[in-house]
Amino acid sequence: MRSIKGLLLASALTAPALTGIAHAQDGDDQAAAETSQANPPIIVTARRQDEALIDVPASVTVLSAETLEKTGIERADEFVQLTPGVTIVTGTAEAGDTQINIRGINGARDAESSVALVVDGILKTNTAQLNQDQGTLRQIEILKGPQGALYGRNAAAGAIVIQTLKPDDFLEGGVRVSAAEDDTYSASAYIATPVGEGAGIVLSGNYFTTDGFYRNGFLGSNTVDDQEIWSIDGRFVAQLSDATELDIKARYADLSGASINFNAAFHLPNFAGVNPAFFEDVNEHPFNFYSNIRPFNEQQTFEVSAKVEHEFDAVTLTAWLLYSDVEQELGADGTSADFARFTFPGATQDSVAASNLCFSTTAGLTGFPVNQPGFIGSNPVPFIFDPVGGSTFGPYSPTSCDGTQYQIRDQSDFSAEIRLASNNGGPVDWQVGAYYLHIDRQVGVSLGADLGNGITRQLFNPAGSANPTTQLYHDDFSTNVYAVFGSADFEATDRLDIGIALRYDIEDRSVTNLVPVATDPFTGGPINPGQAFGPIPDQSQTFKQLQPKISLRYAITDDVNFYANWGIGFKSGGFNNQGSAAIVDQAFNQFIGTNILIEDVFRKEKSSAFEAGVKGTLLDGRVNFDLAGYYTEIDDMQFFEFFVGAFGLLRVVSNIDQVEVYGAEFNLNAELLPGWDVFGSVNLTESEIKANASRPITVGNESPYTADYTINLGTQLDLPVTDTLDFVARADYRITGPTWFHTVQDDMSPTLFSGLLPLPADPVTSPNKLVLPGFVGDADYSITQRDTFEVLDVRVGVETDRWSLTVFADNLTNEKYLNEVIPAIEFGGSFISPGALRRFGVEAGVKF
Repeated sequence: MRSIKGLLLASALTAPALTGIAHAQDGDDQAAAETSQANPPIIVTARRQDEALIDVPASVTVLSAETLEKTGIERADEFVQLTPGVTIVTGTAEAGDTQINIRGINGARDAESSVALVVDGILKTNTAQLNQDQGTLRQIEILKGPQGALYGRNAAAGAIVIQTLKPDDFLEGGVRVSAAEDDTYSASAYIATPVGEGAGIVLSGNYFTTDGFYRNGFLGSNTVDDQEIWSIDGRFVAQLSDATELDIKARYADLSGASINFNAAFHLPNFAGVNPAFFEDVNEHPFNFYSNIRPFNEQQTFEVSAKVEHEFDAVTLTAWLLYSDVEQELGADGTSADFARFTFPGATQDSVAASNLCFSTTAGLTGFPVNQPGFIGSNPVPFIFDPVGGSTFGPYSPTSCDGTQYQIRDQSDFSAEIRLASNNGGPVDWQVGAYYLHIDRQVGVSLGADLGNGITRQLFNPAGSANPTTQLYHDDFSTNVYAVFGSADFEATDRLDIGIALRYDIEDRSVTNLVPVATDPFTGGPINPGQAFGPIPDQSQTFKQLQPKISLRYAITDDVNFYANWGIGFKSGGFNNQGSAAIVDQAFNQFIGTNILIEDVFRKEKSSAFEAGVKGTLLDGRVNFDLAGYYTEIDDMQFFEFFVGAFGLLRVVSNIDQVEVYGAEFNLNAELLPGWDVFGSVNLTESEIKANASRPITVGNESPYTADYTINLGTQLDLPVTDTLDFVARADYRITGPTWFHTVQDDMSPTLFSGLLPLPADPVTSPNKLVLPGFVGDADYSITQRDTFEVLDVRVGVETDRWSLTVFADNLTNEKYLNEVIPAIEFGGSFISPGALRRFGVEAGVKF
């Protein structure tokens, strides 16, 4: 019903625009010709060839240089909001943690992306780069549907194709600075200049800093979502001859800030009689942050590439190389307090020290206000063991009882491609090529005891150290990818084009466990449960996939095309941190009788997608439209799961056996009058889980991270005030429909409390301990769906050919919404992260 209402709303709001368009039809032929010249066709490169947008047999959203300037867009989290059927989650856990969902296919955290990122013709392979600045932008194209036949294994949902400034034979440059609330400042600058005959360089720089929207109430500091980023990009292009061009790029970026921007909400209905907050709708949660550990996130990126193009008589040879290195680390408070990992003293000095500090910090903070239903009692014993004096902390408490977490994700990769493409303009356009990629990736997650010394920035800290390790996942992943591809586009008639593309990928993956054989000083077991029967052996796996694509375009008229396409998408399988399967089985299946299937090796994801639509222009190019319908079947969809328990925390990738997605999308852009544009789009997506051995109760639920609908409405004014001064205004209104973030949705599930509550009473240590039936601890996840939310961004200013001055408001209505919800099913709650609040600012720019 909400989807229908949203479509009706979009129809109602675009009706006046269409009426204005109809009135605009009156005019003479000369005016029409002038308008046509003022609205030249949009040229895109999404299919690795220059072609008019109207001729591309697929759904493509294009953001031109003018749009980028008028909106101030620089990163993916900004331009995704202007794209129907596309949503993004980024920066909730760490800066490089970006997941883009296109039409129901999501990029699972800790797996490969489902969206290819192509910058100036070069494919980038690290998901951490999806939301980074990419230099001085000139055009962005978001191509929807499987693009694996062109871009390979990480393009099952689509591709983002970015073009940056290329040097010309004249000097140009610009500077843009802005200041906004929350001590938010940004600056960007570029200069492009020729350097000798047939050569030129571009240098770009970006800087951004903010205190963030939230404050740590315990530390009294802006250390919840603060961030500082700077980057430098360089590009050198040389025409080596009339037929040969060399393009070299280099980039360095540095980021520092906070991490793990989450609160927790509980979903235990049978506890609500004690405190209603035990059964909390995620959309009604008031956010407060008070961890005793200052969270941090550091990221350094370096990349360099070289591309050469040579024109032969009938073909063009393109070859490129890319080296990329991204190093990331984060540290934050832990989540172990309510599971008493550090509460009770054991046989080691570390456990005694951690217990003593846990008791003393709890006693010193008794009554400190934490998010309900949490409360800090006189001692840290979980309240179900001590209902009188015990505590319910929730994660990230101000006490030391949570412990600490430290994580690294370091990846370096080398890739190369060579391609031959026809250039003779005949009835057949073709290209063939080969691709190679090597990835070295280290991933580590370390949980330590908080002994009051902060976090030691290394994964393994032995017993007796300042931050002794209690659990460790640390693996070295190696990947080699080999691919060949080809495509041909046939002009069957003067109105019918048929395209065929094919790619074959072979991906060899291996993993080596780097966890030392050591004893956990708190539990007495190994620091990685996978070591229970000795060292974890190396593993290797090969994933292969043939990715065909067929497309056609039929020109109904000179200005309106029908198109259809079908293709296979592919995302390689891979390895979870070794030992993950053992933890899940031991902590949940054996303890509370769940039937969760998690494996140390997750399977490849394969999708089959069909799309058909009509696109075109009307009224001499003043109106552009695109109407499409799509249907996709996904086998073994990769999905991120988050587990919390007495063991600490665990991040894994699971597989959903089969998911079905279908929907429709409509886009409309119109120039009502010279200088006045309106635009609108709507996407409706239906999805259903058809089979899921990982969690069988979820069959029939929706695809996770997929909004039921998105609606975009906007307008832009660019009106002359004088001969040299223009008034410029733009408003972008985005509605994002209801969204589930997990496969478990309107479902009940047992939790760790379901296993703890029936345990027999112990009158010695806890005479008032609760002893209740197990079902009392079951959780109800019907209240974990993110509600519909609406965001309005507005920019108003004046500009000339040389300078501009703009005031802006992001999220003008101060809409409160959730960026992400991560249900931890057996924990009995969700980890939730807030979206951006309202922010006013001013921006000034100069160009030369």
